[in-house]
Amino acid sequence: MNRTMPPEFRVKIDQEKCRKCKRCLMSCSFGVYSFADRVIPDSDKCVACNRCVVMCPEDAITIHENPNVYRDHPNWPLSIRKNVWKQAETGGVLLTGMGNDQPYPIIFDHLVVDACQVTNPSIDPLREPMELRTFLGRKPDKLEMEMTGGKPRLKEKLPQNIKLEIPVIFAPMSFGAISLNAHKSLAMAAKESGTVYGTGEGGLHEELYDYGPWTIVQCASGRFGVHSEYLNAGVAVEIKIGQGAKPGIGGHLPGEKIGAEISRTRMIPVGTDALSPAPHHDIYSIEDLRQLIYAIKEATGYKPVSVKIACVHNVAAIATGIVRAGADIVYLDGFKGGTGAAPTQIRDHVGIPIELALAAVDDRLRQEGIRNQASIVAAGGIRSSADAVKAIALGADACAIGTAALLALGCSLCQKCYTGNCAWGICTQKPELTRRLDPEWGAMRLNNLLRAWGHEIKEFLGALGVNSVESLRGSRERLRGVGLDAQTLDILGVKPAGR
Repeated sequence: MNRTMPPEFRVKIDQEKCRKCKRCLMSCSFGVYSFADRVIPDSDKCVACNRCVVMCPEDAITIHENPNVYRDHPNWPLSIRKNVWKQAETGGVLLTGMGNDQPYPIIFDHLVVDACQVTNPSIDPLREPMELRTFLGRKPDKLEMEMTGGKPRLKEKLPQNIKLEIPVIFAPMSFGAISLNAHKSLAMAAKESGTVYGTGEGGLHEELYDYGPWTIVQCASGRFGVHSEYLNAGVAVEIKIGQGAKPGIGGHLPGEKIGAEISRTRMIPVGTDALSPAPHHDIYSIEDLRQLIYAIKEATGYKPVSVKIACVHNVAAIATGIVRAGADIVYLDGFKGGTGAAPTQIRDHVGIPIELALAAVDDRLRQEGIRNQASIVAAGGIRSSADAVKAIALGADACAIGTAALLALGCSLCQKCYTGNCAWGICTQKPELTRRLDPEWGAMRLNNLLRAWGHEIKEFLGALGVNSVESLRGSRERLRGVGLDAQTLDILGVKPAGR
C-alpha cells in the first residue's frame, strides 16, 4: 500500500483485562474492531470518538494520539502536512464537522467582568430575585396610552415577541444533519426550560409539531420542507442567509442520508442530494429580503422573523439593512460556529469572530437609532455561562448554543459528523445508531446544562450589582480587556483592565 501518513490515533487493548465481551465491536460505528480469538483494533479507522472507551466494562481500551515524531517546521506544521498527504491520496476537497479548531485568539477569554464591592452587591443571588427572562423581537419606539373605562390602555397592539426564561436558545440544526432523537431532545428541553430551539433548514418532523411554541422554523435557500403549515407551526420564522462555519457557500446533505423520514419531511425524493445554494433564488438585494420578510409575516399572522447571517467584515452594514428591511431578530453566527459538514479550509479561514461582529452591529444599530427595532442573538463560539454574560454585555439580547448542546448529548467532538457514522446517535440517520440516544435522557442533560448556566448567570448579575439580564445588555463598561490590542478594544468598545 502506497501511503505517506500513519494512523492519527493508536488504539491499545489490554488483553489481560479484556474479557472478550465484544462490546467494543458493537459500539464502534467506524469499523475499528474485529475479532479472531481476541479483539483486534485497526487504528487506521479510529477517529477518537471514545464510545468504545466509555462502554468497555473492564476499562481495557486506551486511545491516544500517534506518538510518532515528525521533524518540526514552523511554516509546515504537521496539520498542514497531513492535509497535503490526504489530498494527494484522494484528490478531493477535505471535509470536516463541528467548529473552527485553529489556534486563533479567543476574545472572550481576554475579557473579564467587572464587579461591585462597595455598593449594591447581592447577598445571595440564587435566592434573591434575579430576572433572567428576556424577550426577542421588535420593541416600539414609544408607548401611547389612552383611558378606557377609567383605566389606561395601550393605543396600539405591541409587536409579537418571543419570551425566554433564560437568555440562551438552542441553535438551529437540521433534521438530517442531526438525528430525530437529537431534535426531540432539543424540543423537549426547550419546552421544559422555557426557551426555544431552531429546526435548521431540514423542515419539521411530524412528531415535533406539538412543540411549536418552543420552535423557530427556518426558511433557507433550499426551501426544504417549507409550506404554510410549517411556517405557522413555530413561534417565529428564521431566514437563513449565511452560516458562521461556511460564509458565502451553501449546504449539502448527501443522498445516502436521505431516507424515508427525511424525504417526507424535506419534501425531496429518497436518496437524492439535498443541495442548498449560497444565495436564495429570490434574494439579491435588501429590497428582495424585505419582500420575503413581509410575505412570511403576512403568511404567519405577523410572527417575529429572524434573519441569520455569518459574521464577515461588513456585518454591521448588512445588519442595518436587515433591520430596516423589517426583521425582528438578527442572528449573528461567528466563525467559531459548528456545522455538520463544511470544507475544512473554508471553515478555518473565512469569517470573523462573534465578539467583534456583535460589538460592531450593536454599536451601528445604536448610532442609527434603530437598536430597539430588532433583537440580536449571538452564536458561534458560546462555550459557557461566562461567554454568554460577556456576549450580553457586548450587546446581545440572547445567545445560541449548538456545539455545547451536542456535547451535553454525549458528543466527543471527533469532527466526523459528515460521515453519518456518529457513534453517539447524534449526527447520524442509521437506525442502529440513532436509537443509542434516548430523547428523555438527552432532554434531561440539556435541562441540567441550562439550569446550571442560569444559576451561574445569576451569580454574575449579583456580582455586578444588578438584578436583571436587561440591565446587563450592552453595558460594555462592565467589561475590561486583558492582553488585547488597542484596535480590538476600540472595536469592542471596552476599556483595558486597570482603567
